[in-house]
Amino acid sequence: MTLLQNKPHPLVWPTVAAALVLSWSSGFVGIRYASENADVMLVLFWRTFLSGLILLPFALLIGQRISGRALAQQMAFGVATMFLYLGGFALAIGQRVPTGLVALISDLVPLAIAALSQPILGHRLSARQWIGTALGVTGVLIVSLDSLSLGKAPVWAYVLTIASMLVFALATVVQKRIRTIDMPIHQSLCIQCLTAAILFAACAEWNGGLTPPLDGRFQFGMAWLVLFSTFFCYGVYYMSLRHYTAAQVSSVVYLSPPVTMLWAWLIFGEPLSRAMFLGLAVTLFGVWLTASRSAASKDEARLSSCEQPAG
Repeated sequence: MTLLQNKPHPLVWPTVAAALVLSWSSGFVGIRYASENADVMLVLFWRTFLSGLILLPFALLIGQRISGRALAQQMAFGVATMFLYLGGFALAIGQRVPTGLVALISDLVPLAIAALSQPILGHRLSARQWIGTALGVTGVLIVSLDSLSLGKAPVWAYVLTIASMLVFALATVVQKRIRTIDMPIHQSLCIQCLTAAILFAACAEWNGGLTPPLDGRFQFGMAWLVLFSTFFCYGVYYMSLRHYTAAQVSSVVYLSPPVTMLWAWLIFGEPLSRAMFLGLAVTLFGVWLTASRSAASKDEARLSSCEQPAG
């Protein structure tokens, strides 16, 4: 079962959405602390390696027996949703694609998921949902354009940024399609993290080695990334995909830019702007429109999900 069959309490979705956007935008905090004296690929290696290592005994002892097919599927999704998505953005920033532009492109994931959901999942968005999606994009633009610049990176780095966003969107929709999320979250996340860790290890070794800096900021940043930005964030994300449509879940990501700025203000004392509050208001309205579906749309989405073959 991938969508709620019984009508949930009206506060369930807002609570889940709040948890998702807070954890999704929290990676900025951990990365900022951990990468101060370390290469980004080294940070991503230790983030995924420690996450997978902590989950490994639980994945082996608790849950269903993992088939070879399920293992291969989760490894593929680990390559897509962690290594290519996170690593692609990190590499693009390393090639001097402006951080603001990378953030803007990454926050267009919901638009790509909405576009892919209809042909792959059969989840047809209503006119109201498309309006909400457009408002979400508008809110992201309002927040991001203030600090946006095109930069002087090579063309392939810009293409890589867009490709990383599209890979994550496609992987999300395909996971929903073949129902790999029926595997317990701790098992799927363990496989994905360890798969990505192997690839990040090769990148980090190429860039200078796997030895982490032994300073408090790196350790704090790593604890934050593992516990909050990986366990909590990916756990809430995959749990949400079990109960709601991919477009509805991903629409919450539009709130990431303004919430990230709130994190920066709260922890690092960075100033807030009027554009941030305006963008936040527009995005909130857009997310509300996207999440408000008719009963007919719910039935169609539920039917579509139930008819998908199990992975």
